[in-house]
Amino acid sequence: MSDVTQLLHAIDAGDPKAADQLLPLVYEELRKLAAVRMANEKMGQTLQPTALVHEAWLKIAGDGGEQFANRRHFFKAAATAMQQILIDNARRKQRIKHGGDQAGEELHESRIAVSVPSEELLAVNDALAALALEDPQAAEVVQMRYFVGMSVPEIADALDLAPRTVDRHWAFARAWLKRTIRASLSGPSGLA
Repeated sequence: MSDVTQLLHAIDAGDPKAADQLLPLVYEELRKLAAVRMANEKMGQTLQPTALVHEAWLKIAGDGGEQFANRRHFFKAAATAMQQILIDNARRKQRIKHGGDQAGEELHESRIAVSVPSEELLAVNDALAALALEDPQAAEVVQMRYFVGMSVPEIADALDLAPRTVDRHWAFARAWLKRTIRASLSGPSGLA
């Protein structure tokens, strides 16, 4: 992925060949990340890693309006897109679970079936928004690790950080999120 930043700058400079070179390079990397994220999913799911990548790609590059300063900026956008897709799916599952599917819904290949319970996914997403206010870099690490499935070395490379720094952010964020989620589930009465 060392060429991504150079290609992004070439695209910004108006080089049409750079866009042709970027797509396959980035697409394969995103597909690997999606494959890691979806590796533990249930058999028979409707969405494969390729479809997750397609949806994420459409979110980040669909209108062509966003410009990316570097690899870090691009992967942040990709992680955010994958997170939004997973959260939207979890919310859809919650609606269905509570009778929101009474009108019926057509199955489509872009629907994601994740093995993480929707309640957990939504709780992590809400707590992550609060963490981003306190420690934005730790929130980025969680986003890439939890929602995209990137490894510590991959995150370190994408964010241009040392792996030990990523480990520290991950450890802090896990403890912070666990405490925050536990507090939100116990409610005002303090009962869990």
